[in-house]
Amino acid sequence: MSTVTSKDGTTIAYEKTGKGSAIILVDVAMGYREYHGSRSLAAELSTGFTVITYDRRGRGESTDTLPYAVEREIEDIEALIDEVGDPAYLYGCSSGAVLALKAAAKLGAAKVAKLALYEPPFSSGGKAKQDFAKYAKRIAELLEANKRGDAVAFFLADMLPSEMIAGMRQSPEWSIMEAVAPTIAYDNAVMGDGSLLVKDAKAATMPALVLNGDAGLDFILESIDALTKAMPRAQRKTLDGQTHMPSPEALTPVLVEFFQA
Repeated sequence: MSTVTSKDGTTIAYEKTGKGSAIILVDVAMGYREYHGSRSLAAELSTGFTVITYDRRGRGESTDTLPYAVEREIEDIEALIDEVGDPAYLYGCSSGAVLALKAAAKLGAAKVAKLALYEPPFSSGGKAKQDFAKYAKRIAELLEANKRGDAVAFFLADMLPSEMIAGMRQSPEWSIMEAVAPTIAYDNAVMGDGSLLVKDAKAATMPALVLNGDAGLDFILESIDALTKAMPRAQRKTLDGQTHMPSPEALTPVLVEFFQA
């Protein structure tokens, strides 16, 4: 493990594998290197690239500095790019894809050479905005009351059946999720109001690839089509048989083709 110091003094833990052009992998909500992180994808990509996996602030071996701001997470990515010493490629999945988009828009093509996004969970329509606002408010209330387990359960409620969540509460994995529960609010901040970030999409002028799985989230299809159209140099691809969390084996050849083109 290596570390880099972000602009506000936060220590960001990372690993570097492989050799070649650098790819930085941005993890999903609650994910980090030791827990549902991108190590397996990094291993697949490392045969042709230098791959950076890191613990987003407040997770794993990275530290945290309060109050949280999305801009600080962008500075974390910038610190990793500066550590590599060259413009890097970015790949993010789910809310990690939204953070990658925001970082690319802010840092520009001089630091982010190419951008790949898998199922950024934007939604469309006024009701969707209202639903996301209620969800984010409830997460904030539970965390403020230090009910971390309940916050995790509420986060998972739309993705997993209640009986599965009840079983997970009894597993060793639950304490790991409770430890990073405050970062759910961080990803909610990254998402904004949950709708498409048109301004950021237009500002991300580097070549981009927007991906989804044909067994992924149905509600995002309209918004990621709109995202692809809003980005100046984006292309779109659907991966057969893939869910919201794609397998490294299915994802790797698509990313290799895009980043090497």
